[in-house]
Amino acid sequence: MKHQTEARGKFASKAGVVLATAGSAVGLGNIWRFPYETGMNGGAAFILIYLLCLIALGLPAMLCEFVVGRRAQRNATRAYGGWPWKLTGCLGVLTGFLIMGFYSVVAGWTLQYIFASVAGQLHGDVDYIRQYFNDFVANPWKSVFWTVFFILLTHVIITRGVQRGIERASKVMMPLLFLLLLLLVVCALLLPGSSEGVKFLLRPDFSKVSADTVFDALGQTFFSLSTGMACLVTYASYFDRDVHLVRSGVQIAVIDTMVAVLAGLIIFPAAFAVGVQPDAGPSLIFITLPNVFGQAFAAVPVVGWLMSIIFYILLMLAALTSIISMHETPTAFVAEEFHLSRRIAALLVTLPAMVVGVLSSLSLGSVPSLRLFGMTLFDSLDYITANVLLTLGGLLTLLYVGWVMPRGDVHEQISNGGRLRARYFPVFMFLVRYISPICMALIFLHQLGAF
Repeated sequence: MKHQTEARGKFASKAGVVLATAGSAVGLGNIWRFPYETGMNGGAAFILIYLLCLIALGLPAMLCEFVVGRRAQRNATRAYGGWPWKLTGCLGVLTGFLIMGFYSVVAGWTLQYIFASVAGQLHGDVDYIRQYFNDFVANPWKSVFWTVFFILLTHVIITRGVQRGIERASKVMMPLLFLLLLLLVVCALLLPGSSEGVKFLLRPDFSKVSADTVFDALGQTFFSLSTGMACLVTYASYFDRDVHLVRSGVQIAVIDTMVAVLAGLIIFPAAFAVGVQPDAGPSLIFITLPNVFGQAFAAVPVVGWLMSIIFYILLMLAALTSIISMHETPTAFVAEEFHLSRRIAALLVTLPAMVVGVLSSLSLGSVPSLRLFGMTLFDSLDYITANVLLTLGGLLTLLYVGWVMPRGDVHEQISNGGRLRARYFPVFMFLVRYISPICMALIFLHQLGAF
């Protein structure tokens, strides 16, 4: 039992709780998806809808995972109780592990681009940068090397434990991430013509709002907060009993949204300053933006050079804080279920994650025959986790807290054992029982193409 005690850590401070959990939520999706969705769906109109979806789905889903995790004080597979609900925790562990595998491929790209930026290799027109990206991804050694390196970097942090590893790293990386964000925002806003980008992002245009806008906002809300893959359940199992779950959830949601909006205040002003229309996904940050930085600061090349370096360091930090939580979830499971030390458990997660990451990387370049369901292995894992496993895990968690867990147990967690008045509890339970599951079910059906 000694090893199991070693594996069950605790966050040492409330700041550590918020920063580590916010780090889990803040990821590449905040930077390459949210700004684009906002700009294409009515600017401030989309942000308003997003905030409403945050209240209806995002926060309730996050708080449900907090309730499940802190109540159990155990890994995700045991946090949901007996069968068949235990399968929800197993599903979350599997989902987080699979996402860690292929997400590390993209995370590794950020490391390559940091070095490429330092070496001045990203200067040129968009065709040159596109070819640079394609050649890099197709190279069987470079992409694989950075994928493995990133997983090993995560492994080192995880082996140091909850306080000395996850919490200490989050207290350094999250403030640094915000500092870099603000620095890049200032640089972008100082560009001539940047005001048009700010207007495009933040001016409400309700004529662009449609049913798809609502679904996009719901999906962005859910995925942005890292719900549905048991990471928050695992982190909440390290919370002390005096942690204010609702207050912490609101703080995390605010941080996550601020990062996304600030990313938009970098991307759109810079893009509009050089007359480039930003797109979404990896092409935005690995093809479009290097060219934008080069053009925007052509008069002062050293500024464009520094901005590129800082931007990819920012991306690396966002990816790392997310992957740490994805690694911790299966590591806690292996350590506690098999009574192993954290170091051995982390190694047993790292090695197969490397296999998934390497195969996913190769499927995009030198070994395109690595396919599943007619797609590259990378794309198929992305599709399965995002469209099926995550939404299913989130829906099952909402149903478990709303309809299976005793109402008194839920109230005990929300009110910290009755020490908080929690007048909002009836509203919370109404959302968890009815509104949030309906929203989640609609996301699930929409992503499967039902309507």
